[in-house]
Amino acid sequence: MATRITYKFKNQAKEINFAYDKFHDIYEAVAAAEGVDLTQYLMMEQQVAMTSKGSSAVKDFRAKEFARFGFSDIYYHKDEPKKS
Repeated sequence: MATRITYKFKNQAKEINFAYDKFHDIYEAVAAAEGVDLTQYLMMEQQVAMTSKGSSAVKDFRAKEFARFGFSDIYYHKDEPKKS
């Protein structure tokens, strides 16, 4: 089953194919497609996860950082198989 990700990078709409065997999540996939280095981001995300009591802090951090990188409207699309 094919999966796609649609997103905007610096207000330009784009679409890529996605597979979990290549990337941990959709955010890593879009960053790799645009050549964004996530080394510092991943270290800080880990620290936020260790110091926060809930997952909302990590989600908020992720949303703000990816907006700062220039990403918006990141969506995961799963193509349904066609029935004959």
